[in-house]
Amino acid sequence: MDKYYDHIIHGGDYNPDQWVDTKEIWDEDLRLMDLAKVNSATVGIFAWSLLEPEEGVYNFGWLDEVMDKLASHGKKAILATPSGARPPWMAQKYPEVLRVEESGIRNEYGVRHNHCLTSPVYREKTAKINRMLAQRYKDHPALFMWHISNEYSGECHCELCQKAFREWLKKEYHGSLDELNFKWWNGFWSHRFTDWEQISSPKFRGENHVPALKLAWRRFVTEQHLSFYLDEIAPLRELTPQVPVTTNMMRLYKGIDYRKFAPFVDVISWDNYPDWTNGDNTEPAVVTAFAHDVFRSMKNGKPFYMMESTPSIVNHKPINRQLKSGVQELAAILAVAHGADSVQYFQWRKSRGGHEKFHGAVVDHVGNENTRVFRDVSKLGGVLERLDCVVGARTEAKAAIVCDWENAWATEFFCGYNNERRDYDRVCERWYRAFQRRGVPVDVIPEDRDFSKYDLIVSPFLYMLKDGVADRIGQYVKNGGRWVGTYLTGIVDRDDLCFLGGVPGDGLREVFGVWAEETDSLGEGEYNSVCFGGKTYRAEYTCDVIHTEGAQTLGAYETASYYAGTPAVTVNGYGKGKAYYVAFRPRQAFIDDFCGGMIAETGLSSDAPFPLPDGVFARKRGEVLFVMNFSGETRCVTLDRAYSDVLTGGAREGETVLPENGYLILT
Repeated sequence: MDKYYDHIIHGGDYNPDQWVDTKEIWDEDLRLMDLAKVNSATVGIFAWSLLEPEEGVYNFGWLDEVMDKLASHGKKAILATPSGARPPWMAQKYPEVLRVEESGIRNEYGVRHNHCLTSPVYREKTAKINRMLAQRYKDHPALFMWHISNEYSGECHCELCQKAFREWLKKEYHGSLDELNFKWWNGFWSHRFTDWEQISSPKFRGENHVPALKLAWRRFVTEQHLSFYLDEIAPLRELTPQVPVTTNMMRLYKGIDYRKFAPFVDVISWDNYPDWTNGDNTEPAVVTAFAHDVFRSMKNGKPFYMMESTPSIVNHKPINRQLKSGVQELAAILAVAHGADSVQYFQWRKSRGGHEKFHGAVVDHVGNENTRVFRDVSKLGGVLERLDCVVGARTEAKAAIVCDWENAWATEFFCGYNNERRDYDRVCERWYRAFQRRGVPVDVIPEDRDFSKYDLIVSPFLYMLKDGVADRIGQYVKNGGRWVGTYLTGIVDRDDLCFLGGVPGDGLREVFGVWAEETDSLGEGEYNSVCFGGKTYRAEYTCDVIHTEGAQTLGAYETASYYAGTPAVTVNGYGKGKAYYVAFRPRQAFIDDFCGGMIAETGLSSDAPFPLPDGVFARKRGEVLFVMNFSGETRCVTLDRAYSDVLTGGAREGETVLPENGYLILT
């Protein structure tokens, strides 16, 4: 199913449990939700200590009232499981539920996500409270969706987790220490293991220099989170199979490979807190659009939910600036344009105390509707009510950027070349920007995704090749695809073992028609120059020294010490397709020009059949075209034909003015 509701979900985190002693505020909240055109509320995220104040003593009465009130006002309830923060009595009675840090010291009770995912006690207690919630509310008219825990993150190094890690390794390496020793290259520094008990998680006071161990630990931590999540949803699937489940993710958080969750959630959701400014927001918009497309691509283009965003400010940055009206509205429209079927906030009402009491909210401490932020949210609510036409609509892209979680880990862990500047995500975002500025839709995919649907794929800094990926790249190109690889491609396998016989390895040397003999590294402020297409571009940080082996040279290094005059950009005909190699880390000017040529060559079309000024983005979703101005200035677009304005119902044609933070929604 591509949609679970006929309207854009508009709401956010609601914490009535913080106001249980002043229930008159609950009624005021419902009045204000109606005014703000809010149609949903996420409840119960951190409510365990009120739901179960003592072990085995339950208090659901307050939640019954809240659910009933939401239903009476026609609001959808996204009901959370409370495992993100356990009650104090549990830590007091069962200290094993608390995490152990790398130091070996067990944490004291406090904060949130301070729980051991392996702990049988914590799993048992979580499953029990989740079952009780499902039994109690399975037929409640307000129940719309399950929100599982909150922002899964972190890791535990306790003995339970060490044992589980060793068992995971036994399965991963087929019960063979010889296989593990070989794949981790443990002959180096005399690290050969002779007993599984000798292995432990990477720690700063223990083993922290074996990349394969670090990769294995991250994979294990991901699997532990997924296992815990599956335990959480088991009673919900049993008792409420008709109710969709989601768990909110955090941008490109590297502690967990979020893509592993995609098959097991009904809706991808994520929490979106960009660094918006009160001026030119082109770059924050690129970074945010990239993240939207990462999450949209996780379920092959199915719409996602923006589970959290701020209606005003945050509280966790060094300086938390208020933003002028229009910035947050435009940010919400960007999310919807890129596939969001929800615009939700943290938080509905500001907490009176605690760590997040100054974090932005729809309802401020003053407690009424007479604030700028409330008026802005209400205005946006009116806009969202007119966008039923996009709910459930997918975006179909014919181009893709490979941005892989495990490859990101691998580029973080190896020691060599330029250790100061890796910036894997930033590099991927730069390539993405070239498509975004032209209005060309792009999927952001892992390296083990099916490639066949795309006409053009770019894989920046694809340092690690998982099993079979090189063969699939070769087959994709052979069948007529266009593939763009860059510096440090195909250096190691999934266990960080270097390929022998020259790189790009694992057969990609033949596909690209080049051999990368060496890699040079440049310091901050140092540059080489590359001539390509009659223009000179800067190369920075990392430069491969390559030899052509059948490939055609399209560009060469101009000033590069001993390798001046050698190839820097190549293309190789392979089967029916072409494989391009960009041997250096380019700046944005090269990427824009190079991708412009690739877009033209492959015949990729823009969502906007008219020129887009700098800072203006376009995205088509279904039959609806969104045109958004992030430039910080007034911009003009010249429409190619007459359009209908979705918001006004009037006509739009010819030259059209987009004010600062302005947007058009056209059909």
